[in-house]
Amino acid sequence: KMALIPSQVLRLAILLSYFSILCNYKAIDMPAHQTYGGSWKFLTFIDLVIQAVFFGVCVLTDLSSLLMKGSESQEQERQLKKLISLRDWMMAVLAFPVGVFVVTMFWTLYLYDRDLVYPRLLDNFIPQWLNHGMHTTVLPFILIEMRTTHHRYPSRLCGLVAVCSFAIGYVLWMCWVHHVTGVWVYPLLDRIGPIAKIIFFTLLTALINVYYILGEILNSYIWDAPKCVQETGKPKLD
Repeated sequence: KMALIPSQVLRLAILLSYFSILCNYKAIDMPAHQTYGGSWKFLTFIDLVIQAVFFGVCVLTDLSSLLMKGSESQEQERQLKKLISLRDWMMAVLAFPVGVFVVTMFWTLYLYDRDLVYPRLLDNFIPQWLNHGMHTTVLPFILIEMRTTHHRYPSRLCGLVAVCSFAIGYVLWMCWVHHVTGVWVYPLLDRIGPIAKIIFFTLLTALINVYYILGEILNSYIWDAPKCVQETGKPKLD
């Protein structure tokens, strides 16, 4: 059946909305942007860049497969396959786990005590719609992508190693920024001791791994079960 809005159009719209969010965010004259590390200190900003690059790769893949219709070139076929594997890897390891992590962590801490992650002062700089663009719509966008496109996940071990590397890399980067400036990126980290920080960082790394596995399960739930029913007429039981 025909989709109401073709997934290619959805992806292009999502990509453009990320460009708009990033441009508006960068245009804000915020004190934190002038300090060491700039916007790159914040996981929210890193996540926006990940999502924008990911949807950029998606749109590029759509364009390539559109231009290749009716073409017999093996070289083009090979390039397209490479693009598709990059898209699928980015979805599995970065776009889904980091995106879900940013949304759930931000709103959990915000509702508990907003001054831990998003002090009231920021309301003077960041309009409400932009806050939601950075911390809310990321989730429906990535779920739309998961629902409209089948992504091939890497082996679980490779996936988890990649996700852990990202998480540990970000923790080390936060520690380095603190080492250079004497300031923690998030006010929350000022309020807890060294042991509590280690436990906190470990729990967050564990959580992002859980989100990776959740993405893998969701992907196979959406795509594998219906396929098995179509092929055999009855669900496959593993």
